Amino acid sequence: MEIIFKIIAIGLITCLATMIVRPIRSDFAVIIGLVGGLIILFMVINYLATIFEVFKEIIGITGLNSNLYTLLLKIIGVGYLIEFTAGICSDTGNSSLGDKVLLGGKIIILVMALPIITNILQIIMELLPT
Repeated sequence: MEIIFKIIAIGLITCLATMIVRPIRSDFAVIIGLVGGLIILFMVINYLATIFEVFKEIIGITGLNSNLYTLLLKIIGVGYLIEFTAGICSDTGNSSLGDKVLLGGKIIILVMALPIITNILQIIMELLPT
């Protein structure tokens, strides 16, 4: 639980540093923001192993196709990457580009989710009486 306080502290320090540096050197402010974001990402990367272990347990318990879980993890990864990229675009003053990145990401996620939606519909159809 203490890691959340470290993440909050790094986030706030990074924000303050960029606010102070931006009027003087806007290029350094962008670099400070990126470094702060990367530090936070490296702090939480260990938690990814826990997520993968839990998904392996769920696959074993449910007996469902492991490809669906792999696809779900890919969708979540795409969502996080798109959000991170859009945030960087907005931080650099390109909020319009960030909006386009978000739109493109949402469309990609929808396309990636189609096999899951199809599988859910097949399960529902099997459960309905004929």
